[in-house]
Amino acid sequence: MTGLLKQREFLTQRELKPSYDVVIVGGGVNGLSLAFHLAEYHGIRDVAVLERSYIGSGGSGRNTQVLRATYNTTETVPLYATSLGMYRTLSQELDFNVLFSTQGNLDLCHSSDTLQVEREKVLLHRRYGVHTEMLSPEQVLEVCPLVDLTAGGELPVIGASYHPPGAFARHDSVVWGYASAANRCGVEIHQGVEVVGVDVVGGECRGVETTRGTVQAGRVVSAVAGWSSVLARMAGVRLPIETMALQAFVTEAYTPVLWGLVSSMDLYVYTQQTARGELVVGAETLPYNTYSTRSTFEFAAEAAKRTIQLLPFMAKARLMRQWTGLCDMTPDSSPLLGESDVRNFFLMSGMGTWGFKGAPIFGKTMAEMLATGRVDPLIAPFAPGRFRSDRMVPDAASAGTHR
Repeated sequence: MTGLLKQREFLTQRELKPSYDVVIVGGGVNGLSLAFHLAEYHGIRDVAVLERSYIGSGGSGRNTQVLRATYNTTETVPLYATSLGMYRTLSQELDFNVLFSTQGNLDLCHSSDTLQVEREKVLLHRRYGVHTEMLSPEQVLEVCPLVDLTAGGELPVIGASYHPPGAFARHDSVVWGYASAANRCGVEIHQGVEVVGVDVVGGECRGVETTRGTVQAGRVVSAVAGWSSVLARMAGVRLPIETMALQAFVTEAYTPVLWGLVSSMDLYVYTQQTARGELVVGAETLPYNTYSTRSTFEFAAEAAKRTIQLLPFMAKARLMRQWTGLCDMTPDSSPLLGESDVRNFFLMSGMGTWGFKGAPIFGKTMAEMLATGRVDPLIAPFAPGRFRSDRMVPDAASAGTHR
């Protein structure tokens, strides 16, 4: 492994060329995954990744690093199961340690309705070879003895689903791993370059206008989580997306006590412990549109209260830092993957809270589409135009962050 800090000099500022075969807007995990797959597996190396801030500064550096395949539709389960499998070998593929760790996901149920939803999901997962099982309250304690089955006396735990293959990967390591590997293949990564316009002539995208000049491109890809609608409007494309904020916080380091993810589908909160001992807590998206990344005390107080209901030992933990990321939410909570109504303007958008989980498979399949024109069956259901034909992939119920 090359380690976390090797070859950062490739991000030193260089001049933009006047044209590229492919311009990828957004230096997050999905844009960098696409760049790597284009160069490594399809020989398309005349690629520029344009990031207005620094790589991983958006959702890629603000997510809670959870990886799983516990989704709720026949389209999403195989998609994210494939991506989880790719994560297992990603360190070897990139020659960069992404700190992948399989620890399991425990989803607690406090109501009969939620319990039934989880049972149906388990049956669906079995069809695709995804290991998920139902647990009784007693079995919950075998997996995580720290859980308070009474939930503070308000919403007793009546069961749970357990996903042993659930895992974590260090988000900044994944970003740097893809960036380093893409650079070795000849991809240019430009930080501090903002796209301020998209050139469209006769219904075809010809390039982008940036803060460092005009850049022509054979194809332009939008991979700007949180800002997809803004960029798409520059190309004359209207996206069915609402941008919402998702907050999280982390505590000071604590004695290693929690293995895996513990979440509640009824309380809309989840907790995990990092390798360094910090406890990470997340909850649901805010129920309104916003581009603000300001964190709020109200979130921290409510999320802490819910977490202590499930894991009383957390009452002793001291909050260290809090942050907010932006999520592009589509009407069906599933991504937009493919060419837009404007020719040669492609979308990797609408990932919601799942962009990090799908990055390997999103990059692989979108690279194949750009290189060969073939649409992999895994992403065919997520075509941007599906809403016009009423072919939604409704998957909001797969997450404890979506009300």
